[in-house]
Amino acid sequence: MKEPQLMKIPLRRTVISVCVMLASVATVLVTGGGAAAGAPSRQVVDVDWSAVQDALGRPGTLMSGDVFRIGMPRSDLKVTVNDVPVQAGFALGSYAAFKQLDAEAMVMGDLVLLDEEVNPVMSGLVDNGFEASGLHNHLNTIAPHVMYMHYEGHGDALQLAQGLHQALAPSATPLSPAVPPPPAAPPSGPQLDMGTLDGILGYSGRANGSIVQYTIARSETIVEMGHQLLPSMGVATAINFQPTGANTAAITGDFILTASEVNAVAQALRANGIDVTAMHQHHIGEQPKVYYMHFWANADPGALAHGLRAALDQTNSAVQAPQAVIGK
Repeated sequence: MKEPQLMKIPLRRTVISVCVMLASVATVLVTGGGAAAGAPSRQVVDVDWSAVQDALGRPGTLMSGDVFRIGMPRSDLKVTVNDVPVQAGFALGSYAAFKQLDAEAMVMGDLVLLDEEVNPVMSGLVDNGFEASGLHNHLNTIAPHVMYMHYEGHGDALQLAQGLHQALAPSATPLSPAVPPPPAAPPSGPQLDMGTLDGILGYSGRANGSIVQYTIARSETIVEMGHQLLPSMGVATAINFQPTGANTAAITGDFILTASEVNAVAQALRANGIDVTAMHQHHIGEQPKVYYMHFWANADPGALAHGLRAALDQTNSAVQAPQAVIGK
């Protein structure tokens, strides 16, 4: 504290020296001595994401919010929904979304598993320090039957990737650092008019082969354990279109909803011929509490887009969508 009355008193040189020394010590404690004062370090650790993707066995992409997302689609499965063959990127998109926090990383995601894979993989997750945050169906009348397991882990990013790879060993999820996934085949057959869909939905989609995908954020900030859960981590409304004929498309995905929106969105979907196939949580302890509502229909894509827009009108969705997430 500055005391003007002392400025008028002559000070001896030795006193000045002592004061300067004390001031220097205080400066060191304030600027660089956080650990000595008991304050935790807030420095973010640099992560070698190439090592992380090699450990998990699939390439990743650095997305908005510095989220490193690795897709693990179940391309090994041949799945139908209501006798309609579905592509892996349409409804079978296992993934891991890594986010480096301060001194540690977190990872969260979703695993697509056959019934017989569920409990062995869950045991592997627990053994490697992960938490399961949800286990349920996303779609009905699906063959072979698959379940979706949501999970979360905290720690060193590389060790998390190694542990997740070990946990997935009892499943047939395609993971192999030595064999990269084949490039996406160019679209063939009927294609969707993405411009028309964009105009109806009010958001810009992204083409993933013949699939058109939308990722729509909430207006609220969603927090868990003091950290924001970002749209690129899968905490968003996801809408996927897959062409099924010259004038038809299947849709699936999930709406992220607060409690007051659940029934309004369900009613809007049903009024437009879209089936609600599941509703549940993906997280534990997030604020505000959110629910995920999954859906399915196979009809005229423009009519389905209008139905989805009617459902979006019942939500507090952000005006602009972030970059679409492949495989969600």
